[in-house]
Amino acid sequence: MKLTAASGRHPVFGDPGPLARASLAHPDVALLADLLPQNGDTYRPDLLTPQPGTGSQRRDLLDEQIAQIEAAAQEDLETQVFTHTQTHWNRPLSAATRRIAESGRMQRHLANGLARFWRDALAEGWPELHSIIDQDIADRATTIATHGIGRALGALHPDIAWAGDAVTVAKPWDGEIDVTGRDLVLAPGVLSRPDVIIQVDTPGQFVLYYPAQRIGAGRDRRSGRIAQVVGNARAALLADLETARSTAELAVRTGYTPGTVSYHLSALHRARLVTKVRDGRYVLYQRTAHAAGLLEEARG
Repeated sequence: MKLTAASGRHPVFGDPGPLARASLAHPDVALLADLLPQNGDTYRPDLLTPQPGTGSQRRDLLDEQIAQIEAAAQEDLETQVFTHTQTHWNRPLSAATRRIAESGRMQRHLANGLARFWRDALAEGWPELHSIIDQDIADRATTIATHGIGRALGALHPDIAWAGDAVTVAKPWDGEIDVTGRDLVLAPGVLSRPDVIIQVDTPGQFVLYYPAQRIGAGRDRRSGRIAQVVGNARAALLADLETARSTAELAVRTGYTPGTVSYHLSALHRARLVTKVRDGRYVLYQRTAHAAGLLEEARG
C-alpha cells in the first residue's frame, strides 16, 4: 500500500497495478494509507502490523490480525496516532484523520481498509508470497538449529547485527530499549523489501521485520541455448523481460549491478531485441516479439 500511495515500484514485483491504485479511492483504504510513513517519516503505528500469532493456521492468520486491529484499545490507538506520529513524522496529522481517531471508530475503518486492499490488490498473488515466507522461515530455523540464534540474527540484513547481548539496528534515530522478558519475533517480509522495520512501542512486543531471501528466485529465467550467442547476462535479461521492467528491478532480480544491466540493455536495444518506454520516473524495458521467438527456439 505504501508503494501504491507513493507511485512506487517494488524491486522484484514491479508496479502494484491498477487494482491497487483503484483501491486507494475507498475512504477506509485512504485512511489507512494516510497513517503510513511518507517523505522521510520514521514511524508507522504498530497497531497496523499486529505481531504474528504462533498457533494460527495460514488461512486464519490474516483474519486474526485484522481482528486485532479492530480490537485495539482506544488508549493505545491515541498514543500511537497522536503522540508517536508527532515525534517521528515530518508532517502534521491531517484534521480529518484526527477526527476519526478521536471518534473511537478508527479501528473498524482501518481493519476494513486493510481487508479491502488485500482483497483488491493481493489476494490473487497471496500463495506466491506465502511460499517465499515459508521457505525463509525454514532456512532461518535450520540456521538457528545448526549454528545458533546469533548466526541467524547476524545474517538477517546488513542493517541488523547481534552483539552477543544486544540486537543493533541501523535506523535514522538513536535509542536504546530494554526488551528483557519479551519474545523476539522475526517476521520475514516480501513486499516491504528492502526495508527493515522494528516494532517495540506496543507493550510486550519486540518484532523485527526483515526482507525474506530469494524473492523472485522461483520465477522462470531459463534462457536455453541463446546464451551461447548473446552471453549469459543478456540471455538472463531477455528471459526476465516478458514483463516490462526498470534497470533497478532487473539488477535486483538478476544480481548484476545497475551499471552492468544498463550496459547490456543498451546492446540489446541496439540489436532491436528489447524496447524501452518512459513511465514517469522510470524507463521500462521489454523484450520484442523477435526476442521472444529466439528464446522459444533456443529452449526447443
